[in-house]
Amino acid sequence: MDSPPSHDVVTLPDFRNLGVLLRILVIAEAANLVALAAHSPDVIEALKGIGGAALPFELALLAIVLLLFLFSPLLARIPYRRGVGAVVAVTAIVSGGLDLAFHAWVGVVPWGAVLKSAAIAGLLAGVILGYFNWRQRVLSPALAKARLIALQSRIRPHFLFNSLNTAVSLVRQDPRLAEQVLLDMSDLFRALLKDSRSLVPLADEIRLAEAYLQIEQLRLGERLRVHWAREDAPVSVNVPILVLQPLLENAVRYGVEPFAAGGDVHVEIRAGASELVIEVTNSTCGGESPVPSGNRIALANIEERLGLYFDAEGTLHISARDNLFVVKVCVPLRGARTAAQVA
Repeated sequence: MDSPPSHDVVTLPDFRNLGVLLRILVIAEAANLVALAAHSPDVIEALKGIGGAALPFELALLAIVLLLFLFSPLLARIPYRRGVGAVVAVTAIVSGGLDLAFHAWVGVVPWGAVLKSAAIAGLLAGVILGYFNWRQRVLSPALAKARLIALQSRIRPHFLFNSLNTAVSLVRQDPRLAEQVLLDMSDLFRALLKDSRSLVPLADEIRLAEAYLQIEQLRLGERLRVHWAREDAPVSVNVPILVLQPLLENAVRYGVEPFAAGGDVHVEIRAGASELVIEVTNSTCGGESPVPSGNRIALANIEERLGLYFDAEGTLHISARDNLFVVKVCVPLRGARTAAQVA
């Protein structure tokens, strides 16, 4: 199983991550605007300069981003310093080469300007990589904080007490079943105490969720009705630990427990063209009273960890429709199959 890199060691950003690509484009465009403004006597001249410099700059930027996207797996396998040198060299060569081609097309080749263009592009690449270096180091404390939040929000006394009461009530009636409940609880709390940076196979997350639901099924009986749709689930894909069980706990707590008639929980896990989708749906009214809204700490924690792992590509969407509460988690398959990096 792949594991995330140590966050004490700086790595190159994942140039196939949407968030990384967007940051590169924004920083490069901002630097271009600043350079134009610095070399123009007023705002009007700067705006005019954008049109004249747009084509060569945008083509060079597009070519560089495309090459980084294509060679991202190769860059990830080489040492960090060599990777930085390779990125700076590719950026300088592409920028200088395109600048040379444009000048040759118009019939004049000022070699000084070509070398200047290559040097500036290489310098900008170094600045952008420095930003990602800084960001990765700064996010390390955020990962530790996310771990604490995960532990605090998931070890809930009400769940522990309810599970223990279920086990105690079964000791005389069915000691073997009571033992199974305690074993399931042990698995759950062992997972809760794991490092929240861990990536685990989706199959493990499903087994953990099933263990949790078995305990709740003993406690709630026929009031809890769970429907699985996971025939197409890519069970070998790696996902952040505790991304499914908290969704089910929220669904049971707010969609089943408050109502005498109980409720239905639907779990759908499927693979799309480029992402893993986990969707948990529960009813929001059982005929007696509105469902408690809750503080959504677990949902906020999952969303934060998805962002730390997959940047803009890991998302959590919440929606309500037709008396149903729906939570949809999307994880990029490419990012989940490899060791996730903090962008």
